Amino acid sequence: MSKRVSFKWSSAATSRADVRLYVVQEGKVLAGASLTEDDRQALDAWITAATFKGKAGAVAWPQTVPGVLLAGIGPRNEFHAARWRRTWAAIGRALIKAAPTRIAAFEWPATASFPMDVATLAGLAADGLAQGTYAFDCYRAEKQSGTIVLEWRGKELGTKPVRAAVRRAALIAATLNEVRDIANLPANDLTPKRLATHARALAREAGLSCKVWDMAALKKEKCGALIAVAQGSRQPGCLIRLAYAGRRGTRLRPLVVVGKAVTFDTGGISLKPGKNMEWMKYDKCGGMAALATVLLAARQALPRPVVAYIPSVENMPGSGATRPGDIVTARNGKTIEVLNTDAEGRLILADALTFAADEQPAAIVDIATLTGAVIVALGHDATAVMGNDDRLMAALMCSGETTGERLWQLPLWPEYAAMMQGQFADLKNIGDGSAGTIAGGMFLKQFVPDGIPWAHLDIAGTAWLEKDEPYGAPGATLVPARLLADWAAHARDDD
Repeated sequence: MSKRVSFKWSSAATSRADVRLYVVQEGKVLAGASLTEDDRQALDAWITAATFKGKAGAVAWPQTVPGVLLAGIGPRNEFHAARWRRTWAAIGRALIKAAPTRIAAFEWPATASFPMDVATLAGLAADGLAQGTYAFDCYRAEKQSGTIVLEWRGKELGTKPVRAAVRRAALIAATLNEVRDIANLPANDLTPKRLATHARALAREAGLSCKVWDMAALKKEKCGALIAVAQGSRQPGCLIRLAYAGRRGTRLRPLVVVGKAVTFDTGGISLKPGKNMEWMKYDKCGGMAALATVLLAARQALPRPVVAYIPSVENMPGSGATRPGDIVTARNGKTIEVLNTDAEGRLILADALTFAADEQPAAIVDIATLTGAVIVALGHDATAVMGNDDRLMAALMCSGETTGERLWQLPLWPEYAAMMQGQFADLKNIGDGSAGTIAGGMFLKQFVPDGIPWAHLDIAGTAWLEKDEPYGAPGATLVPARLLADWAAHARDDD
């Protein structure tokens, strides 16, 4: 569960903080006027002796000056929102591990020059701090406890824009941690049906509308692709629709996010290797990010309507499972050869995308842990984006730069379409083994009608952490919910 983080503002003269926070860049402490010359010299000497150069996300407690925590932000020419937020996540983890309760003070380094304004950076810092203090411990007999109070010092951090940015970041962090608690649940406690129950409860609290199609309703809707994946499990699949209506009086077309939520993915008949299969409980992270996005839209009272579609199934090799070579018919009438049942995410997204198109939206963005190939291409520091509209992708990438959830664009040129043509049906669900991430995107493109701006985000490399990191605990990251909420706040119909 998440740790409690709170914020206050005060002058240095009245501060009673027991930890002073300073950021380090290129081996130099960036601090405000309250840092004494003696302390500065002592810190500089420690940094030199310890070879602590201020790598982004690195933190240290220098012994020469008690009560000081140093945090690196990386070289000046490599400064980025992602590294800044990661640094503050590392600060949060260091503080919560050091003592049950910490009051930490941070004074803006007035002589430093950053490419982003103070309010934006303060918001990212508050978000990072909350991220770093999160830990999923609901199954542990001994719960982790602790609080952090961050005291913002000085006039630069006391302005109305900074206070508003910090309050907004605290709301975002609280929402993400609430959804993260669900995203981290194992498959025995989070079936598709139980995910729908959680979604209904959150919708009721946030004032969202919620509709759930069960297997019978999906059959009536002719969702053959989604059903083909769900039918191998004893746990029935479903499709969840959550909708935020936007502010009253606005007549803006909705933005629709579609998130893959496979509560556990064995691969089906095309069974995955057993090693590390336990992480496949996180194959639902696209759906969880979609859930977080629509909640953030509602809780921030964004002007524009936002709708989330979450197709949820369990991909199992039961007696009813779809076999390699089977041909299924999607909701839009296209037939699909299922050559590999482990390429199931694109099947459930295919039917969900046709529902999304029925909304006549300004844009559709789908989110999925779709391909291992994206990890080969981009590792774990960027999400792949591709789609049919350059303006939409540019807007998403801009929000990624602002929020620190970076995107990298891959092409969806017409030349790639041939690899998805079926031998006995309209389409096949895997390509020829090359350009695997693009193949997944090209398949999904067939289910978005012409004229609707659409983008596909492959988050297989960014959706979760598999080990304890200085900047975060193992589990779901909910990338790219921050990005999508920022995009929704600024999107225009011509984006």
